[in-house]
Amino acid sequence: MLPETLEPSWLAAFEAVLARCALQPGDVVAVLCESQTRPVLPQLAQLAAARLGCRVFTLCVPTPFDNAGPVVRSTGASAALQQLGPVVGALAASTLVVDCTVEGLMHAPELPAILAGGARVIYVSNEHPEALARLVPNDAVEPLVKAHVKRLRAAKSMRVSSPAGTDLVISLAAAVCGGNWGYTTRPGTMTHWPGGLALAFPAARSVNGTLVLAEGDVNLTFKRYIERPITLRIEDDYVVKIEGAGVDAELMRSYISAWGDRDAYAVSHVGYGLNAAARWDSMALYDKRDFNGTELRAFAGNFLYSTGANEVAGRHTRGHFDLPVRNCTVELDGVAVVQAGEVIA
Repeated sequence: MLPETLEPSWLAAFEAVLARCALQPGDVVAVLCESQTRPVLPQLAQLAAARLGCRVFTLCVPTPFDNAGPVVRSTGASAALQQLGPVVGALAASTLVVDCTVEGLMHAPELPAILAGGARVIYVSNEHPEALARLVPNDAVEPLVKAHVKRLRAAKSMRVSSPAGTDLVISLAAAVCGGNWGYTTRPGTMTHWPGGLALAFPAARSVNGTLVLAEGDVNLTFKRYIERPITLRIEDDYVVKIEGAGVDAELMRSYISAWGDRDAYAVSHVGYGLNAAARWDSMALYDKRDFNGTELRAFAGNFLYSTGANEVAGRHTRGHFDLPVRNCTVELDGVAVVQAGEVIA
């Protein structure tokens, strides 16, 4: 892959995104990283914040390793902070936290305390900077995401179908809905870059039906395009059967069972991508080490189904799959918002 030396276009991208976070000269910016962070990301964040006139400091904590369990990937729940009070306090007292941890703080247990202190947080997804520079948010993404989040919050149900055989019914009663456009300006909020998706965390016993992962759909935990179909039978939120022949299905069955945790089979969140600049085919062009896959969560028209932790349903687990699915129709209360993989504005 391309060498990760500092490039002017990458610095310009970081400066543009941090500027969209409404930073003012003199604001305090904390750059959070860990020992396994891609070094170029905090370097770019530090320089960009300094160019905006901010006061910048960096916190680097050791990356923890648990050698006893399955490999942890793509959870959005960094374990790096380890409930270190002085670190959490310093982050909470900052104007903006640029989160360069490997997994991100989105579902980390320390995040509520950081946000409660008034800080806003932007997670810089662990991507090659070339990918981040391609996906600097523009003026169109925020109003589009906000409009779809409003539709999600007003709806009572979501139905997802596809020619491959997907037929899911999701109750949105008591769901927590939100969205992301790649930057944040309000204290006590979090975002991630790249952005551009609308999501719902359903309440318990809200999801039933069949999800078919067809050829070309994506398992982002494995960073792998599906080559042979997998059929997931879902009852009251839980995958009760993983059907399919071939290595794709075998890998999924093996990894999910390795957690020894029933909640690893349950739904985490559902939603759909809205970012027209994000590309489904980009994963083919990066080595796995260079790629975290947030772009594929956000590409316009994908239906994103995720298993794992769901605070709304009271479930906590480290097992996690993010599964962007193509060519689906997504309906809210019978009205299509995505038709055959194309977003309806």
